Amino acid sequence: MVIHLILDREDYENDIYPLIKAFYPGEEVKVHRHNSNMEITRESLAIMVVIEDSYLCVAAVKDEKQLYKEEEHISTKELEKEEELNAMKEQELLLQKKKQIRNLLKRTVYRCLRGLTGEELPWGTLTGIRPTKIVLEKLEAGEEREAIRRFMLEEYYCSVRKADLSLMVAGREHELLKEMDYRNGYSIYIGIPFCPSTCLYCSFTSYSIERYGHMSEPYLEALMKEIKYASTVFNNKKLTTVYIGGGTPTTLNEVQLDKLLTYIDTYLKPGLAMEYTVEAGRPDSITEGKLRILKEHGVNRISINPQSMQQRTLDLIGRKHTVNQIEEAFALARKTGHENINMDIIIGLPGERKNDVANTLEQIEKLNPDSLTVHALALKRAARLNTEKVEYESADVEEAGSMAELTEEYAHSKEYQPYYLYRQKNMAGNLENTGYARKGKEGLYNVLIMEEKQTIIALGAGGQSKFVFHDENRIERVENVKSLKDYVERIDEMIERKIKFLTENEHLL
Repeated sequence: MVIHLILDREDYENDIYPLIKAFYPGEEVKVHRHNSNMEITRESLAIMVVIEDSYLCVAAVKDEKQLYKEEEHISTKELEKEEELNAMKEQELLLQKKKQIRNLLKRTVYRCLRGLTGEELPWGTLTGIRPTKIVLEKLEAGEEREAIRRFMLEEYYCSVRKADLSLMVAGREHELLKEMDYRNGYSIYIGIPFCPSTCLYCSFTSYSIERYGHMSEPYLEALMKEIKYASTVFNNKKLTTVYIGGGTPTTLNEVQLDKLLTYIDTYLKPGLAMEYTVEAGRPDSITEGKLRILKEHGVNRISINPQSMQQRTLDLIGRKHTVNQIEEAFALARKTGHENINMDIIIGLPGERKNDVANTLEQIEKLNPDSLTVHALALKRAARLNTEKVEYESADVEEAGSMAELTEEYAHSKEYQPYYLYRQKNMAGNLENTGYARKGKEGLYNVLIMEEKQTIIALGAGGQSKFVFHDENRIERVENVKSLKDYVERIDEMIERKIKFLTENEHLL
């Protein structure tokens, strides 16, 4: 079925379109303006949105019959009272009014789609937003938890379960951030874009080491040049965290890994940071030698990511290793002294049912990691699971909600607390990615990047540096090219981009 969104206000398109996609996953949605030339078949559904100065209307029409209709009157009187009390600046008031209308519109669209389908979305009208950011801001402003909970239920139509989850996460984030002098610090992300092979669901910047191994040395040389530059940027700020991700950093051989970490030691001094993380990632890239190298260089947090403990799933998604290799890699990590190990799993993978996730959790329980990150499968345009969707159409998302509840209950029973959370578009079951950890084992970098609390300089192909302007409540990004070849050949330009930006924003230094 094709769904036609008829809307004259282009500035609200990005608010309504994802909501329709969330209620109708897998269906094509086309956007039109009123009175435009459009062909709507009798089988198609039209969602018609009218926005006027003090009135908005959302109607669902099919085969020339109105199936459902929701109306609202737009009032900003409460906001105008607030303006008198707080003497808001005119520009700020306009932004607040726009936000109020946007949320009202989304609630109206939601009610129409809910009435039409009989379905509820766990996160209500929140589609591509970090829900914990909303809650954290309110906690930091001193608002009571019950008032925040009520706000999430009434303003965004969140389910009780998700409102409570966002409060738990934001509460733990609030505690962790108090322990960090994040305003006077910065973090470093270093990307290693090589992998043993490309997973079916992956859309990150990654290159098979088998095919692109000849580029690993030139890449490291370019990366080290960028690392050396990064060490000169913030002379008056403390390094809070270092995170080496990818790709799979341990795809590098032992000599390369030691060379890179030695260079990082020399220029960045990660031993002074609160946290030093390396994604060991795939067990087929892990050796005892590499784990010892990580330990010798002061890495105090690693991640070993099975995604699933079902062998048929691993085979299907392109993970060329066995369940036994996951167990062996974890045992080696403990043997070599790693005391803070995270494991990632994904719910909603092709062909998996709730009992498969339950079995994966049973096997992970035996390993007893220090933290567990649960991802809901997000279909990105660049991932093979999306581009080859006909071949993999058995992917099951119907049970995604019960899978998420299962992992939540498991985490609670094993004394893991939720400490960070984020959402993406096109996620299985309109769910979320949640990080659970035992107290003191949380990933601090994850909190800083998700809540956008600290400037993070990203190095390597595909790196996206985020510069936080605390006093202006805004973020600016400076991106590196994604192409491996372009990054190596244009490394001086990547460095110059950051130099230019920081020259124009010297007060950040």
